[in-house]
Amino acid sequence: MRAVLMAGGSGTRLRPLTCDLPKPMVPILNRPIAEHITNLLKRHQITEVIATLHYLPDVIRDYFQDGSDFGVQMTYAVEEDQPLGTAGCVKNIAEFLDETFLVISGDSVTDFDLTAAIEFHKRKQAKATLVLTRVPNPIEFGVVITDENYHIRRFLEKPSTSEIFSDTVNTGIYILEPSVLDYLPANQESDFSKDLFPLLLEKGEPMYGYIAQGYWCDVGHLDAYRESQYDGLFGKVKLDFAYTETKPGIWEGQNTFIDPSVEICAPALIGSNCRIGPRVRIDAGTVIGDNVTIGADADLKRPIIWNGAIVGEDAELRACVIGRGTRVDRRAQVLEGAVVGSLSTVGEEAQITPNVRVWPSKQIESGAILNINLIWGQTAQRNLFGQRGVTGLANIDITPEFAVKLGAAYGSTLKPGSQVMMSRDQRSISRMVTRSLIAGLMSVGVNIQNLDATAIPMSRTVVSTFGVAGGIHVRLHPDRPDYLLIEFIDSKGVNISKALEKKIEGAYFKEDLRRVQIHEIGNVVYPIQMIDTYCNAFEKNLNVEAIRHSNSKVVIDYTYAVSGAVLPQLLAKFGCDAVVLNASLKQTAVSSVEKEALLQQLGHVVEALRATFGVQVSANGEQLILMDKLGTPIRGEMLTALMVNMILTAHPRGTVVVPIHASSAVEQIARRHDGKVIRTKASPTALMEASLPEVNPNVVLAGSGDMGFIFPQLHPGFDAMFCIAKVIEMLTVQERSLASIRDNDLPQVSHRSYTVRCPWTVKGALMRYLVETHKEDSLELIDGVKIRFEDDNWILILPDAGEPLVHLFANGNDRNWVDESLREYRTRVQSFIEQQQGVEAYSNSPQQSIVS
Repeated sequence: MRAVLMAGGSGTRLRPLTCDLPKPMVPILNRPIAEHITNLLKRHQITEVIATLHYLPDVIRDYFQDGSDFGVQMTYAVEEDQPLGTAGCVKNIAEFLDETFLVISGDSVTDFDLTAAIEFHKRKQAKATLVLTRVPNPIEFGVVITDENYHIRRFLEKPSTSEIFSDTVNTGIYILEPSVLDYLPANQESDFSKDLFPLLLEKGEPMYGYIAQGYWCDVGHLDAYRESQYDGLFGKVKLDFAYTETKPGIWEGQNTFIDPSVEICAPALIGSNCRIGPRVRIDAGTVIGDNVTIGADADLKRPIIWNGAIVGEDAELRACVIGRGTRVDRRAQVLEGAVVGSLSTVGEEAQITPNVRVWPSKQIESGAILNINLIWGQTAQRNLFGQRGVTGLANIDITPEFAVKLGAAYGSTLKPGSQVMMSRDQRSISRMVTRSLIAGLMSVGVNIQNLDATAIPMSRTVVSTFGVAGGIHVRLHPDRPDYLLIEFIDSKGVNISKALEKKIEGAYFKEDLRRVQIHEIGNVVYPIQMIDTYCNAFEKNLNVEAIRHSNSKVVIDYTYAVSGAVLPQLLAKFGCDAVVLNASLKQTAVSSVEKEALLQQLGHVVEALRATFGVQVSANGEQLILMDKLGTPIRGEMLTALMVNMILTAHPRGTVVVPIHASSAVEQIARRHDGKVIRTKASPTALMEASLPEVNPNVVLAGSGDMGFIFPQLHPGFDAMFCIAKVIEMLTVQERSLASIRDNDLPQVSHRSYTVRCPWTVKGALMRYLVETHKEDSLELIDGVKIRFEDDNWILILPDAGEPLVHLFANGNDRNWVDESLREYRTRVQSFIEQQQGVEAYSNSPQQSIVS
């Protein structure tokens, strides 16, 4: 059997280690990852290897040559012009693959039993077998579900946190029949997970998942790189060591001198031709490459030191990576998680603080304290974007320095000369961060249309009508008063796609930022027609005559926050009386307790003025709570049902879009009006995308009482201001009041929720457990795991996208069934989490890590 070794990766998330080295050539225990993979293939009698190369191909060819020194026959296929993708590069060598073959990634560490996987493939007579494994946190990988016969039922490439439905993931090892390559186009970029495998599923080709036992680590980022080294030393993965084991757990190369006074704790690995000076302390987990010199009294606490490095006297290295040929001078410190690229110099008594990255060939002066990446910017994070834009503690995580770089990263994904709309709430912190974002955008040649303090619904309207490339809105987070939220909006007014988020993250982390000449720097203008644009769209999509004849009186509480002063002017123009409360600005966010107090105040004012209704607006003009004329609040699921009832009464046979967890009252109301319900993931972006006219042309309303409501004919974002005017219109035309609709028209549905703390490492296993313990035809996997029963009864278990939590929702027509079912599933979920934590604690106990 032949194997295709995918060795073309550039390892962008391993920078600065891979600036001059392909990712498969990064050393693990002083051997390249690709060599460990070659040894694994050889152990399973696979000795014909075709390596597909793209990034720095000569490095790999020079090392392996014809493969004879490694016991294999190695040939090469180089993608000269551009990467063809994981499947495209294999299609490119289809003429050499005339029998069953194995594809394996050159940048993962594993000791899987490939022989057993191949036997499984042949026994199942599969066209394609994916080697799978189970991991605690599957968000970085392609998630896969198989049935009881291991036939692949579903997979999702790199899901978001709330999309996880299993902890079984694709390892990038495939056993394939040559005929599957016929489905791929020649000389075109294509991917196994995104292109070939979905097509095979669609065509009904036999495709199986083999769940492998053993160790597997995708060396996709710096933390994984360090962990794979430690796992190799502690015997968690079977690897071939390059050196002799001179003492239990201590491996030494040839011609290495270690002073007798050196203290070495097993396990540790020291390469050939090294010189270790007096009184050096080497902790368990330390890996030292070939030709390394360590000065006297140095303290090595689990560093990974590459070939040719020089470490001075009294230097301290802690769980860091020191690149090839780097010099760390006397009394210097390189601390946990830091990476120093090849051929750099760390001066005497300099300190590199935790998690800082230094690119190759850099000079750090003596005594310097480096607490940012050497090129520029802050300590790198793994992801910038959460479920809803970029969030972080105001002026701690989200600082001016961070915002400048973020703006430059976003601008670098756009064409020079592009226009970007900027807006914010009225707070000083938002103004500061917005100005920093503008500076970053201008530095890469992007022009700014600055709306200043503006409600976000107005920003979305303007973005979609001004023909700009996109927009950014900065505000305090609606749910976390000490956090900032930076939202990126596309040219249609919708939050940007995951693909664009990844591009921005790539530019940010790789520091791949465009720089323009002085005459190309962007400029800033302040559009004056913005309010008119919004007001015209506002009027165009309302029955203005109905509102004029309504004689409505509305009390609006702005909770000291929203930039929505335009609404009272519009309502006054239509002949409505709008009484405004709490419209002055507070620089700090209003707490949930304060909001409840303001809501009570609103109820008293509505009653006293005998107003038509009241409304509390929040989230910078996106969210609202209605108040009937008796001062009773309408919010949450009741508000969702009420809005759906009114809109479908006005637009029978229309379509409404709601999140997966909304109550079944929505379906009952839709059946009454011959309407249609579309359910989406529980994220604002999913609701916006599903309500776009080009996606679902008949949508008349989207959203929920918790997130706000979208009226697609106006713009694709949540808009509490337009919602208020629309409620006035619909109550007038339908000759109803909020109280009468609530009391007479809304179905009696019981809907309850409960939140359970769940570690990130258990979420995937929990979802798989739920999928495996329920019948397939009862499951809905739009977001989380929804278990359907009879008569609109269901249970939803939904992982939180941003916190170590799982939300349970129970819905049904019988309150007792809802209470009992919620109690039952809460117990099941909590028991499973406790069981998994017990297993995890046992597997990570110190006794399990000791290798004699």
